Amino acid sequence: MPDWTSDADGNASGFDVEAHLLSEDGVFPNNPKLPVLLYRQALIVTGPDAPEAILKRFAQNHWGAGWVNGIYGFHHYHSTAHEVLAIAAGRAQVQLGGEEGLVATVKAGDVVVIPAGVAHKNLDSSTDFTVVGAYPQGQHPDMCYGKPGERPDADETIAHVSLPQSDPVAGPVGCLLQHWIA
Repeated sequence: MPDWTSDADGNASGFDVEAHLLSEDGVFPNNPKLPVLLYRQALIVTGPDAPEAILKRFAQNHWGAGWVNGIYGFHHYHSTAHEVLAIAAGRAQVQLGGEEGLVATVKAGDVVVIPAGVAHKNLDSSTDFTVVGAYPQGQHPDMCYGKPGERPDADETIAHVSLPQSDPVAGPVGCLLQHWIA
């Protein structure tokens, strides 16, 4: 069984949250209303079962269709779903928002919540870099690459992606909805 960094009730707490609103850049729509959220040291899990434990946490909080892998080394986005990425091991530099976008260094324990439309790309990572990803219940990601012809249809689709039921880390008491509704 993995060890979590959490409060007495088993909820992740005491972590810093960064919110970054990334505007359209001419190629990638990003999201004009919902910021990318970086939860620093929100899910520190140790042990060989760490990815499975993170998937379970996400599922308990209504984020499913989970997977364990990395982050693609090319810009891409999803027009049909929001995405959560938990760093289970290692570290990486991830670019969010396209070629001129935010470069964030993420490490084991960090969580990135990416709204529909926001481009993301792995710029560099350690050899042990492991990511656990998931999507809000009922949402299914497509793959968009910033190619001519994707927009304006992708923009219209992004505008209709519903908000998730809860925060992927802390459930109904988490900060995601506070940041995305405010």
